[in-house]
Amino acid sequence: MLLVIALVAVSMAGMIVWYTMLRQSGAPTAQAPAPRRAVAPDDDPEFLRQLDQRLRHQGDDPPR
Repeated sequence: MLLVIALVAVSMAGMIVWYTMLRQSGAPTAQAPAPRRAVAPDDDPEFLRQLDQRLRHQGDDPPR
């Protein structure tokens, strides 16, 4: 039983030392979120701009 208590105490001490060293080193604890990417064509501003230009140019053609 004494061995189990000693192992738990050493493990806890190791975690505390690791956590304090991590905080002192200035290492980030969490990653920044990735920039949001367009999922569908209607969410992509570049696609919408090109579509608008195509539709405007189609309206300029003379009727056949």
